[in-house]
Amino acid sequence: MKKILILANNDVGLYKFRKELVLELLKDNEVYISLPYGGFVDLLIKMGCKFINTNIGRRSKNPFKDLFLLNTYKRIIKKIKPDVILTYTIKPNIYGAIASKGKIPILANITGLGSAVENPGLIQKITLFLYKIATPKMKVIFFQNQENLDFFIKHNLQINNYVLLPGSGVNLDYYKAIEYPSNLSTEFVFISRVMKEKGIDQYLAAAKYIRNKYPNTKFHICGFCEEEYENKLKKLEEQDIIIYHGLVEDVREILKVTHCTVHPTYYPEGMSNVLLESCGSARPIITTDRSGCKEIVDDGINGYIVKQQDTNDLINKIEIFINLEYEKKKELGVNARKKVEKEFDRKIVVKKYLSQL
Repeated sequence: MKKILILANNDVGLYKFRKELVLELLKDNEVYISLPYGGFVDLLIKMGCKFINTNIGRRSKNPFKDLFLLNTYKRIIKKIKPDVILTYTIKPNIYGAIASKGKIPILANITGLGSAVENPGLIQKITLFLYKIATPKMKVIFFQNQENLDFFIKHNLQINNYVLLPGSGVNLDYYKAIEYPSNLSTEFVFISRVMKEKGIDQYLAAAKYIRNKYPNTKFHICGFCEEEYENKLKKLEEQDIIIYHGLVEDVREILKVTHCTVHPTYYPEGMSNVLLESCGSARPIITTDRSGCKEIVDDGINGYIVKQQDTNDLINKIEIFINLEYEKKKELGVNARKKVEKEFDRKIVVKKYLSQL
């Protein structure tokens, strides 16, 4: 029996996207999880995980807090003496690897670069400097898309071994194909944090134009709203342009009544879970040519690809979708399900993780 330590920055991602992996690991191993306490921690403990409450300061840029995190990881590793360490996201990846001193196998996950790393500037320079210290200590690095791997190679970061994953995959037993809604209207949904880089401005502009031209349409929005967009959403809802649902616990409920998921992001994604879940539910998708999104779309087969930050292109693709015959829309959804069954089943991801232990 091995001791496996998982370092992550939140409980939501670990439970929602990696629960199946954790269950597999728990079959023959002791699993410790080091992350901040959150609403899903008790469920992870119930599964059999041993929880270590760890303050990550995930959005903090304070070097003293990061130094504290590094020392915290050192203490945890010294106490538990794990046989393997799995890490997710930037801070656990970097400080977990440095804390291990290269003496314990580190399986690191690049779940998307994030804008701070992708965009040139001081934060990028510091992060790359820290990654150059950390990556030689990593046994294997899991990448969720080719572009992230290319970024590491371009910036001369040492890669001892790597595995390209189809994102976090999608649980196809949970996200089953849902019956396609009636043809009485055409309804679209944006499921994401309401923030600029997720393409909310393009979605709202498209909704305004389309609702004026095609009154028999609806535009839903689900997700936490950044403060700067609160008033805008309120006004557009009053004008009957959008329907804002706030945070939705179970997106399957909104997918039941919508015909197409629109994800016009230009955020540095790993692999979009929203798109995978929509496809698993047999819903067509419209998304950007952004890495982490474009891999999920066969253009014209299970949805449409649009240029990033291009409202006119988004409007054009939405119009194309609206004007399709009902059976054709339905067919795109069927194809979406087939696509994820073949390429993005979470069982594929779990198998790839286990092969590296």
